[in-house]
Amino acid sequence: MSKLRSFFEITSYGIYKYWDEKDKALPKIKTFTTDIPAELDIEFGFIINCKKAKGKKLTYCIYHPDIPDEKGRIMAPFEGEVYVDNNDWDFYLGDTIWPPLENKLGDWRMVIELDGKILAEKTFSVLVEHGDGEIQFWKRRGY
Repeated sequence: MSKLRSFFEITSYGIYKYWDEKDKALPKIKTFTTDIPAELDIEFGFIINCKKAKGKKLTYCIYHPDIPDEKGRIMAPFEGEVYVDNNDWDFYLGDTIWPPLENKLGDWRMVIELDGKILAEKTFSVLVEHGDGEIQFWKRRGY
């Protein structure tokens, strides 16, 4: 008897429109990029599509740059697990920037694993000066 093989693919990554985690709909992509401007409440991450994987347990982890908590200790990476709901399932792994901006700068690595094997990963660079040139020029002027 043949064994069904699962497939996992990143379908989008970058900056997304605001997302409410209680909403069933996933966020909509605004910009495909791994360079994220350091702006409050900006939503970034990636969406992975899982095929033929119903019931499998995925683990995820978001490695922040060295962000201190309220007591000044470096925060641990954000970890969790989720079960694949059906045989053609999308999952969003993302984060947002909260105040103060200064300690959120640097690389944010997001990883999804199954049984210790990396299925998907992306590293996002949160930068003060974003590489969009003209867009940033007009943003700084209030447009």
